Amino acid sequence: MSVLEISDLHVSVETDQGTKQILRGVDLTINEGEIHAIMGPNGSGKSTLAYTIAGHPKYHVEGGSVKLDGEEVLTMSVDERARAGLFLAMQYPVEIPGVTVSNFLRTAKTALDGEAPAIRGWIKDVRESMTRLRMDPTFAERNVNEGFSGGEKKRNEILQLELLKPKFAVLDETDSGLDVDALKIVSEGVNRAKENTGLGLLLITHYTRILRYIRPDFVHVFVAGRVAEQGGHELADRLEDEGYDRFLAGAPLS
Repeated sequence: MSVLEISDLHVSVETDQGTKQILRGVDLTINEGEIHAIMGPNGSGKSTLAYTIAGHPKYHVEGGSVKLDGEEVLTMSVDERARAGLFLAMQYPVEIPGVTVSNFLRTAKTALDGEAPAIRGWIKDVRESMTRLRMDPTFAERNVNEGFSGGEKKRNEILQLELLKPKFAVLDETDSGLDVDALKIVSEGVNRAKENTGLGLLLITHYTRILRYIRPDFVHVFVAGRVAEQGGHELADRLEDEGYDRFLAGAPLS
């Protein structure tokens, strides 16, 4: 069984005001097939955790480790992390002018597997996944995210998740900017990917509405770069009713 282990992770970022500590000792273990939701107020370090796992150069790891099946992720390049089985669905997916969705997907799949997928079966898989996500077939020949709406960009992220089949996926506020219908479609895609591959999920969100469709096994409350509390789905319900005030009272200001 695959496992992603985050141990005593400390991360900083350089700002105009100097070095700012973001993560202050994060411990988190995600097993294959588990769904972990991370919730917390703005600035608590949720997205920093996501981008540190993915290898964004902006974030400086000052201590701790991130291990995938016992292998240290932090020493890997970004593409090595992807080939090892990590996937990041970004909060703000970027546009890639000049690269079509179909070419992007097949190139990514080839890089992950070490060989190009058989063209006929691959086209069938792409079309079926796009149909399930209610994406117009013409999107396959459009440039990645160029001119896409917010909901279309998020569906394209989940299209990648379904087709690339990672071991672990980090979904950074995938629910942001989605209307009710798009949220349901995207959530169904995430659940389908999990059922088909058994991947582990780290779901970062501010709100509980996506958790009505993607039910977490564990909920972790992030405050000031640390896990302040953890529990089951009932903790998310409590946060919906009470907010984060009880956690913020003693939190450091910077």
